[in-house]
Amino acid sequence: MSETPKFINEADKPFKAEEIPERRVDINVLKARAKATQDKENIKNSIIIILILISLGVSGIYLSI
Repeated sequence: MSETPKFINEADKPFKAEEIPERRVDINVLKARAKATQDKENIKNSIIIILILISLGVSGIYLSI
């Protein structure tokens, strides 16, 4: 027990720069992906609006009788 243990901290280790491969992104792919996402949202919103209008119409007909 005459020696003290040596702790190696992250700061003591040499810096290893990992090479990150450079990946190019095509703007047309990004635009197509964004358009597909927006189209899905528009369809969902249209369905919700149509269901609300149908329910209002049915409830209006029901209450007028």
